Amino acid sequence: MADSSQSQAGTQAPLDPTTMSNGANTELPVLPGQPQDPAGLMASMADPTMMPVLPPMQSISADEIALYDRQIRLWGVKAQEMIRNANILLIGIRALGNEIAKNLVLAGIGSLTILDHENVIEEDLGSQFLITEENIGKNRAEAAAVELRRMNPRVNVIADQEGIMTKMPQYFAAFQIVIATSQPFEMASTINMSCRMFNTKFYAADLHGLYGYVFSDLIMHSFVIEKDKSNIPSKAGTAETSTRMVVHVETKKENNKLREIVTKQEMYCPLMLANSSPLPPETIRSRRAKMRVPPLISCLRGLFDFQKQTGRQPSGRSEDLALYTKITNEKHLELQLPHETLTATVFRMFLQNLGTEIPPTAAFLGGQLAQDVINVLGMREQPLQNLLLFDGDDFKCPIYSLQPVFDPSLSMMEPLDVGMAPGMGVNGNGSMTTTNGGGPVSDTTQMQDDAHQAQG
Repeated sequence: MADSSQSQAGTQAPLDPTTMSNGANTELPVLPGQPQDPAGLMASMADPTMMPVLPPMQSISADEIALYDRQIRLWGVKAQEMIRNANILLIGIRALGNEIAKNLVLAGIGSLTILDHENVIEEDLGSQFLITEENIGKNRAEAAAVELRRMNPRVNVIADQEGIMTKMPQYFAAFQIVIATSQPFEMASTINMSCRMFNTKFYAADLHGLYGYVFSDLIMHSFVIEKDKSNIPSKAGTAETSTRMVVHVETKKENNKLREIVTKQEMYCPLMLANSSPLPPETIRSRRAKMRVPPLISCLRGLFDFQKQTGRQPSGRSEDLALYTKITNEKHLELQLPHETLTATVFRMFLQNLGTEIPPTAAFLGGQLAQDVINVLGMREQPLQNLLLFDGDDFKCPIYSLQPVFDPSLSMMEPLDVGMAPGMGVNGNGSMTTTNGGGPVSDTTQMQDDAHQAQG
């Protein structure tokens, strides 16, 4: 795999979100022979022939069975073997990355590569348990890798001290799962699209004090659910949702009871499409359901768009607060959420938490993400589809399936605006549409004043 990457280095460009445009002179970096337009690329990304050649499965040893006895009782030897052979890339090893790495290493994955070019600073000591004062000035990935190897010597922990911007798309082909933490929206989207070129599953996650999110793009994922057979048996070919279908059903008898082994297949969309997609129809149809949606989703979309426009996070300056407030109110209306849920207090709390790391939030989100990765590797249980929000202020943790809405009446070659980078478009199967609605926006002047005081 390494030789192949080196041989193609001359034809590839390092990852750069700014290379994405509306189809003029710059494109997403692609392999030779692949479609040059993002839509054609997206159509071919789920092709099984694009999957990387992974090393053969290694059977779990008797020592490992004894070591992982408790979790094997939970998900079985077969699942543990798949976990044992997993090769995972973790981008970013701050507070959230610490928790994810710890959980995956203790679960017994085969190999974990940590990619982080930053050095440990004094502020890291308050939220990262894998480092000590002795590590200040040293590379974060290498410092964390030392402690992770002590936690579980059976796991191959690799520290990559290069920056993500130096990596070419084929770098991700060697991994089954890529987890990007604390990355700006454009960079996370670029990594996601590069992963799709090689059928590599992708997660993005970040935290801001009491708030955070986890996003998953598993492209096309199959999993097994075992349950007691009901009066209405499961049938292959049944579409349970717009993204999930039953593909196979087996029946077995256990303790004089009939049980069903149901194989399902879940389809996912990339981050850049999910970010501009509406909330699920069942949520939009009910005002009560919309009132329960945390305004955090609007705050995050506003943050992503602010980052795209300015290349940074909002500061305490009045012009930044005015722009961020305007963008977030627009996102709130696009989601058709009640204007009264996006209050000045919501802005104040989110901006106060912006960019901070609180260990309990990191522990919760890291545990949720790592558990989903374990389920995906073992092909057991329903995986995350596709956005988990954590609001530690209101103690809410909803999951929303955000899927693009396509209009089949429009031309297949018409540009699809996925709202990723300024001027960027993707030609796809139709055009995505979102419906704006709801009442007037909240009092932006009051919100700006309160947010400015909070930042001050």
